[in-house]
Amino acid sequence: MSFLGSRPPAQLDRSYRYMRLEWDPEFSVLCTRIGVRPIQCYSLAAMAELQQLFSDISANPGLTKHFVMASDVPSVFNFGGDLSLFVLLVRARDIDSLKLYARRCVDLVWWLENAAQIGVHTTALVQGDTLGGGLESALLHHNVIFERSAQAGFPEVLFNLFPGMGAWHLAVRRAGMVVATDMILSGQIYTADQLQRRGLVDLVVEDGEGEIALKRMVRSVSPRLRGTLAALQARRFAAPITYESLQSVVDLWAATAMRLNDRDLRLMERLARAQVRKVGGESEGAVEEIKRLELDTAWGFEKSGLSEWSALG
Repeated sequence: MSFLGSRPPAQLDRSYRYMRLEWDPEFSVLCTRIGVRPIQCYSLAAMAELQQLFSDISANPGLTKHFVMASDVPSVFNFGGDLSLFVLLVRARDIDSLKLYARRCVDLVWWLENAAQIGVHTTALVQGDTLGGGLESALLHHNVIFERSAQAGFPEVLFNLFPGMGAWHLAVRRAGMVVATDMILSGQIYTADQLQRRGLVDLVVEDGEGEIALKRMVRSVSPRLRGTLAALQARRFAAPITYESLQSVVDLWAATAMRLNDRDLRLMERLARAQVRKVGGESEGAVEEIKRLELDTAWGFEKSGLSEWSALG
């Protein structure tokens, strides 16, 4: 049973459609469990609710000491960007709406980046697969806990895009340029253990033990919370991320998205359908579909290479 069983204080207790809030009064822990259907992603509506919650936390300093991001969908943490919306906007040549979506993402990224300055320690509890922007959002937190069966990666390069809402900044800060480059340019999916070995995940626990690990972490950090938050603020001076740099990246992301061709868009639609299947409870979903896309791409390249060499012969 979760130790986060209480309703939040009145200052935070709103009715949300895409989020379920849980509260632990002993350590002032607010857990946000996100549940978006038919695809567990950062839709505009879900992001608006998250922005409202962040505003409420900021408006009540000292009330929330620990913020936890988790999922309300079994086997999925978050699939990140709203691929169906992206396809719609690209086909409509609506770059302004793409930029609007990206800027909403940046505002959420910026709040989490500055959470320590308002006295909030953050943790991502990942109990299922997460892709693209979902992994970006997890890496934003001060602590990242993965259950062992969870898998994650940045697949965007497979359809000629890149993760544009902070992936480079966050992966470089946590693991260095070599690891960040390999992850983002390969499009590969990684296990929880592989992510931990690369320095992107702080703790890997067995399936079903994420909540226990979360409780232990909160109990460990709470007695030294002020010092921990001060140290995390100092870390930002050592590895700074600016709002302007985030905005520059998302502008490039939007411009790149507008150059996607029909094949790229069909692949995005294929992945979106796989995401729906996973949220619907099927054993195979987006991660398995990405692995098939990788295989299809590899075979296509090999066949193309063989034909070119045959022509040369």
